[in-house]
Amino acid sequence: MNIGFVAHDAKKKLMQNCCIAYRGILVRHDLYATGTTGRLIEEATALSVHKFLAGEIGGEQQMSALIEQNQIDLVLFFRDPDTPKPTEADINKVIRQCDIHNIPLATNLASAEILLKSLERGDLEWREMYK
Repeated sequence: MNIGFVAHDAKKKLMQNCCIAYRGILVRHDLYATGTTGRLIEEATALSVHKFLAGEIGGEQQMSALIEQNQIDLVLFFRDPDTPKPTEADINKVIRQCDIHNIPLATNLASAEILLKSLERGDLEWREMYK
C-alpha cells in the first residue's frame, strides 16, 4: 500500500518516533512524504521514502494530487493545531481529499497507531478493491 506522511514542524520528532516504532510494518509498503518530513523519516529509520517538495512550497499540494488520483491508501498527517499555517488551504485540501476518496487519515499519534496496527492485520486490504 502507499502511505503518505505530513508533519508540521512541532510534530516532526513525533512522526520520526512513530516511524521508528512501526518500522517493521512500514518497510513492507511504499512511503510518500513532504520533503523535510520524508528526509527525517529516512534518517531515523533507513526506510526509502518518495519525497515531494517541502509542505510550504507545494508538497502538501503534491500529496493532495496523489490522493485525488486514488494513489495513496493511508495518510498520517501530524498537524499542529495551535499554530496558524500560511498553507492552511493546502492542509484542508489534503484532509478534504481523504474524506472524498475514503482514504484513512490519522492526525495524531493515537489514531496513527490504530491505523498502522490495522494495516498490519490486513484490515485495510479493502483499499485494493476500492482502486
